[in-house]
Amino acid sequence: MKNLTIENMTKACRGIYHGSDSLLGREAAHVVIDSRKAGPGDVFVAIKGERVDGHSFIPGVMEKGALCAVSEQDLGETAFPYIQVESTAQALLDIAKLYRDSFDVKVVGISGSVGKTSTKEMIASVLSQKYNVHKTQGNLNSESGLPLTVFDLKEENEVSVLEMGINHFGEMRKLSTVAQPDVCVITNIGVAHLEFLKTQEGIMQEKTQMFQDMKPGGSIVLNGDDPLLSTIGPVKGVTPLFYGTSPDCDVYASDVQSQGLKGSSCVIHTPAGEFSCLVPTPGSHMVSNALAGAAVGYVLGLDSRQIKDGIENLPFMAGRNNIIQTDRIIILDDCYNANPVSMKAAIDVLDLGIGRRVAILGKMGELGSNEKELHYEVGAYLAASETDVVIAVDELAREIIRGIEDAGSHIETHWFATREELIPHLGDLIQKGDNVLVKASNSLGFSGIVQALREL
Repeated sequence: MKNLTIENMTKACRGIYHGSDSLLGREAAHVVIDSRKAGPGDVFVAIKGERVDGHSFIPGVMEKGALCAVSEQDLGETAFPYIQVESTAQALLDIAKLYRDSFDVKVVGISGSVGKTSTKEMIASVLSQKYNVHKTQGNLNSESGLPLTVFDLKEENEVSVLEMGINHFGEMRKLSTVAQPDVCVITNIGVAHLEFLKTQEGIMQEKTQMFQDMKPGGSIVLNGDDPLLSTIGPVKGVTPLFYGTSPDCDVYASDVQSQGLKGSSCVIHTPAGEFSCLVPTPGSHMVSNALAGAAVGYVLGLDSRQIKDGIENLPFMAGRNNIIQTDRIIILDDCYNANPVSMKAAIDVLDLGIGRRVAILGKMGELGSNEKELHYEVGAYLAASETDVVIAVDELAREIIRGIEDAGSHIETHWFATREELIPHLGDLIQKGDNVLVKASNSLGFSGIVQALREL
């Protein structure tokens, strides 16, 4: 890997090298934290997890031919080289920064309480119309995930679109120091991660720390529809570019019309001109994502045709507002994750369905002390929607049903303790022609429900 010699890595993470000096000039083939993925020539960084300590796998990894290990422990006299550091988690970030610095690539950093991944996909789709784009894969957006994403950079990449997820104070600077974004994007300030960041103001304080590591001459792109983000003024001499539904925004949409589950048509206005397009995924929030893509495309020099093509050719992602049509039903697969804002947005999408509307919903995680009230609010929101049937899974999701019932709604409700208990009953609960939304926090594994629905 470019520039990742044992000597350079030791310096970058301020470590102590143990081993033969003859190996200092050797470059890593890959940098890994999963011992199962380690191979000949790789550098294995031993991370302490909640359940497993990576240090216990060092001997086995080195026997497979790994080049070097990074360890917090003094391993004594060994037959293999290793770098001893104070924190392997920090060392992983330091090595990733060293590698990122080796590339002349534009970086788009994306954060926000809701919609980071779908916005990332939209921005990447737009930018790919002009550039060779590298992007975050899956959910690799954390302190360990972001470095692994960075290690995937290739010489041919011209732009990197990096998702940055945080839930504690101090985490954003760890990520943005590595990313060093040229374009900073924040989608919104919601109520996700209130358990640790306490208030929406706290969330904004932490997410805007990204600006401190913005490259000189960089750009800031913010959702102008967000009450808190819209108050942000110039930062380090950079005036934010706002996107949103209001003509007061720099990039905005007009003539927005739902096309049902086919998406939304609209006219997008940028400082360089306007164009009509079809956002191919249903839901008003997807129009907002398209505007983010248009704003970043404008900042990085794309013309209107390129931006339009990128929006209209957005690839679908499993688990994220993905529409699956079977012989019997239409599935709205949005089961990757959930919080109150995204849950309500998904319910709005379900309302667009023609036919019976069924919501299979699970708990939302990391909501803090008022988690029951927030689930109850989702139930109240459902009661005012066009939903016909709600199937709730998990103990906390009982509050969703309670919110529906307290509102006096006639929605048909069912509750199951687990996904495994629900799946055998799907054949009885789901009818031909139904539109079925599947959404919950990722830990519940609702992708199994999606698969079961596909097989009905």
